[in-house]
Amino acid sequence: MSEEKQIQREKEKQEKQAPKGRPGQPRPEELVKLVRILSKDIRGDMKLYRGLCQISGVSWAFSNAICKLLKMDKDKLIQDLNESEIRKIEEFIRNPVGVPVYLKNRRKDRDAGADKHIYGTDLNLQVDFDIKRMKKIKSFKGIRHSLGQPVRGQRTKSHFRANKKKSGMSSKSAKPQAKMATKPGADASAKKK
Repeated sequence: MSEEKQIQREKEKQEKQAPKGRPGQPRPEELVKLVRILSKDIRGDMKLYRGLCQISGVSWAFSNAICKLLKMDKDKLIQDLNESEIRKIEEFIRNPVGVPVYLKNRRKDRDAGADKHIYGTDLNLQVDFDIKRMKKIKSFKGIRHSLGQPVRGQRTKSHFRANKKKSGMSSKSAKPQAKMATKPGADASAKKK
């Protein structure tokens, strides 16, 4: 009887020491399995619908389309996906067939002229190239980008002043050090002594 009680007490201690997460609160990182989808590590305790949004270029609407067209449960955890489902998701994001045009993020591409969907680092590079092209041709948006001003018509009186001096304020300069009130020949006489 005493051995059974000791075993029971040890189990209770282990349960108390094990970190418990409240429902809706993320668990510590070391206890969560990470799943890699399209070179992005996604926490395994996230639901599929929300976890796919962690991939750059996948919005909530596109994630919803993935779940519906591939007939997957939105509430399924990422860590519960098997390899074939992950491959299916990756292929669908690379080549989204059956997705409405308005969900794609690169409609009527300047170079190809077709509707494309870009994801990951390719998306970041494409945005940088677009901004550089606008600056090069000196369009209005390009000029605003180069000046660090808002591009889409926002007001500038009360915002967009991060790391900038406020207008109308004079900058405080260091006060010049006061010179010693001495006669012009006083330095020469001090050196001789």
